[in-house]
Amino acid sequence: MTAQIDRPTSAEAGRHRLQAIGLMMAAVVLFSALDTAAKFLVTREGLSVAQVVWVRFVGQFVLLLLFVPAFGIMTAKALFTTNRFGLQIIRSVLMVGTTAFNFLALQYMRLDQTITIVFLAPLMVALLAGPLLGEWVGLRRFVAILFGFVGVLIAVRPGFGVVHPAVLYAFAAMLVYALFMLLTRHMAHFDPPLVTLFYSMFVGTFAGAPFALADWHAPPDTLSWFLLGSLGILGGTGHWLFLHAYRLAPASSIAPFLYMQILSMVAFGFAVFGDLPDLWTLAGASLIVASGVYLVHRERVIAREMVDAAPLP
Repeated sequence: MTAQIDRPTSAEAGRHRLQAIGLMMAAVVLFSALDTAAKFLVTREGLSVAQVVWVRFVGQFVLLLLFVPAFGIMTAKALFTTNRFGLQIIRSVLMVGTTAFNFLALQYMRLDQTITIVFLAPLMVALLAGPLLGEWVGLRRFVAILFGFVGVLIAVRPGFGVVHPAVLYAFAAMLVYALFMLLTRHMAHFDPPLVTLFYSMFVGTFAGAPFALADWHAPPDTLSWFLLGSLGILGGTGHWLFLHAYRLAPASSIAPFLYMQILSMVAFGFAVFGDLPDLWTLAGASLIVASGVYLVHRERVIAREMVDAAPLP
């Protein structure tokens, strides 16, 4: 008899896709809550950016150490075993850097403003993937990237009003994040994802300690301690949901829902800080989101064409 290979039915695939979308949307809400808590701690409670960044990594690192052995996934020795030690350190420093720049920007900018600029990162990844990874974009995707940059210009409006210097922090966070994503894609060929995640938390915890302790401000009340303790939980749970979503469904099916984060950012910004985005920010963000969704669509089309063009075995 010929062995039968179990394949998911269309109904199961559809159910998995819906579950993945739900997980992705839950993840972006947690990421928005993380940024909101960080902004509140720095602007309202008087804590330093260095200590907020550090506590975020410490909390996530502790969660990782607790849950990895509990599930018997990898041993401590396996977590430290890497085929690209130098690149793991560089990638980890980039993750710490994008977090720090993002929190610095949040000191002075609205939540919706910072996320609008950070949304440019996937477009920057597509642009830099050519010279850095040899993955060149075609004319259509290049035009989409240009439209994304126009969206940022609309949102920031340089030359049409007072632009806060903190915009530079937001752009730095976006650029460092793009480099971080490119290096993450490259490292996927050499190390398991859990090893890569471990190094990020390890470097963030121990490299950030001197800066955080040197600029430590005692949390003034119970709320501050609670929010500090929640940073690692929000970030760690968000990343777990994010990764699990990508295991359930193809990236092309769920990546567009990452842009739902702008809605949660607007909601948190209004609920906590009384901030509402202006029309320029909304217009620019809409153009960036449309460009990002189109890039995802083109990648799906190109992948399908490559499969159709592949010779039959």
